[in-house]
Amino acid sequence: MAVKDFDSGSGGATVYDVARAAGVSAMTVSRVINGRAGVSEATRAKVGAALEALKYQPNLAARAARTGTLRVGLLYSNPSAAFLSEFLVGAMDQCGQGGGQLLLERCDDLPSQRAAIEKLIAGGADGILVPPPLCDSTSALRQLRDIGMPAVAGATARPSAGVAAVRIDDYQGALAMTRYLIGLGHRDIAFIKGDPGHTPAQLRFQAFADGMREAGLALPPERVAQGLFTYRSGLAAARELLARPSRPSAIFASNDDMAAAALAVAHGMQLRVPADLTVCGFDDTPVATTVWPELTTIHQPIADMARAAVTLLLEDIRRRRAGEPRVAVHQLLEFTLVPRGSSAPPA
Repeated sequence: MAVKDFDSGSGGATVYDVARAAGVSAMTVSRVINGRAGVSEATRAKVGAALEALKYQPNLAARAARTGTLRVGLLYSNPSAAFLSEFLVGAMDQCGQGGGQLLLERCDDLPSQRAAIEKLIAGGADGILVPPPLCDSTSALRQLRDIGMPAVAGATARPSAGVAAVRIDDYQGALAMTRYLIGLGHRDIAFIKGDPGHTPAQLRFQAFADGMREAGLALPPERVAQGLFTYRSGLAAARELLARPSRPSAIFASNDDMAAAALAVAHGMQLRVPADLTVCGFDDTPVATTVWPELTTIHQPIADMARAAVTLLLEDIRRRRAGEPRVAVHQLLEFTLVPRGSSAPPA
């Protein structure tokens, strides 16, 4: 795996310096340097003049090391370390098999997001993977579309028509878990919501609410707590739900990190899981089988989703290079409900 192998030049000037001098984007400079199509002769001349004026010299060693290799950029800003770890494993594995090289760039707020995309472009990225939550960022997807950069969104619940995507059916997954809990006999079920800006979080809660309504069960506001997909937010949400005199018989958390946090809070309160409280999660990340008891959860094939996303991206890049029309493929993978030791009928 190559991390941020972007060409700063061996003469001191960077691609950004050249871009500013020529009045063009860093991606245009990268295209000129790498001899790619899609740049007018007038623009090519402006960039050439800026390269000469700034005495820009490309980093030949870095370029030689990646000759003939497609560069796959990965733009990440994920609060769930477990999800990101699984996604990286799949992406690295498929890049190795498909002749790709993975470049990573982290971002947080909007300015750093734009800068991260520019860094990936300057590093020679031929296409960019956008895992959650950035897969739902309209600004990131618009920036990639505007500059003509191939991109694949991973694990978005509402894929954009013009962007390739790989996902599961989050709504049906959460509905299956809700029906499973009701089937065990639970009638008083609490829910920990995920990041409100992430479309899967919205659909998972909607499915839970619909499942409760379908069964004729009440969903009082005090049985819903807001989380952010992080372990720490799960601790706060679980404490809020379990501090009331009347406790729910089950907690369904929007991801495994928050479900693991709910387990920790229950243990701290001397509650037996699952005898006194059932706890379930979503994603089936490694944390689901490293806590006690192991979590009942919805298995989302995260590594396989990353592999599929890399495959779609490499195919898109190769199609574009061959002058073929691009196709925004939306690939739907299967989820599985995995019952484990954290769930049981209510006492």
